[in-house]
Amino acid sequence: MAIRSKTFRESYYEDIKLFQTIWIRVWMVIFLVLLATLPLWGNPYLIYLINLSCITVVAAIGLNLLVGYTGQISLAHSAFIAIGAYTTAILSSKAGLPFWICLLASGGMSAAVGCALGIPCLRLKGLYLAMATMSFGVVVENVLITWDKLTGGVRGIHVAKISVLGFPLDSDNKLFYFLLIVTALVILGIKNLVRTRVGRAFIAIRDRDIAAEVMGVNITAYKVMAFTISSFVAGIAGGMYGYTMGYIHPEHFTVLLSIQYLAMIIVGGLGTVLGSIFGAVFIVLVPELIKAFSRFLAFLIPALKGQYNEEWNIAAFGLLIILFLIFEAEGLNGIWRRIKTSFKNWPYTY
Repeated sequence: MAIRSKTFRESYYEDIKLFQTIWIRVWMVIFLVLLATLPLWGNPYLIYLINLSCITVVAAIGLNLLVGYTGQISLAHSAFIAIGAYTTAILSSKAGLPFWICLLASGGMSAAVGCALGIPCLRLKGLYLAMATMSFGVVVENVLITWDKLTGGVRGIHVAKISVLGFPLDSDNKLFYFLLIVTALVILGIKNLVRTRVGRAFIAIRDRDIAAEVMGVNITAYKVMAFTISSFVAGIAGGMYGYTMGYIHPEHFTVLLSIQYLAMIIVGGLGTVLGSIFGAVFIVLVPELIKAFSRFLAFLIPALKGQYNEEWNIAAFGLLIILFLIFEAEGLNGIWRRIKTSFKNWPYTY
């Protein structure tokens, strides 16, 4: 019986290749072509959901780098997204700077604050680190409300529209390609980062920090680096959010948003870029599924008509976290990996 060649990887570089086989490249090209032509045949609401998914994917990848890859729990992710969004709003609407400067400045501002937060949190782990970062998120939310001369306070602040070569991107269809390009760059950047020495150091700290330190990994430097890079990516996501919504308010960046992002990476799969994408898209679609289910129930039971509210989403997020932690710790990425393995090994089960 003939044995397939190239089934086994013979080196570390084969193991970390972005595209393992030619078929992965083919399917990736087909997917990108379909995605690039989506504004030509997709309805406006679908385009809006894809745009929102792009923003969510970027933010989820930033959090997964810190929590999933480095093992540092954070409940301040909404604060870093808020810092990025408000930086973009202030620089675009008040200073009139171009979008690419605003985006980089948003990432840089969030990264600077993340680095400042990471240094005093170096000795904290687990619940203590979660409480410290959550407290920081509450502080940022209160600053956004009280510093009304800069942030607009409870009135919020408008974000200037993106203009490329004099053409404003003033609709979801026009913003689609901008958000898609930024998301692709972030995915490629983080995917390549985790394949480097830095990424392996993050994973070593997550798995066993004492052993990593014995092997020569500078735990202090890499933990601060993880906070900084994660905050930078969150700031970029905040800038994307500001440009997409056109208006931001402190209520958009509560601690609940951090919990939602934590749910995304748990549902998608901790420590994987693909898991961040799966989790982000899934959680974006969950409210839509809940709305559809509530309309279905209202059709069957008229007394339930108009009973849907945001508390349903909160309950759904909590239930999803519990179910995935109990029944599928590897998340959607683990399910996808088993499906691929089953197809690859068919008709054999071993």
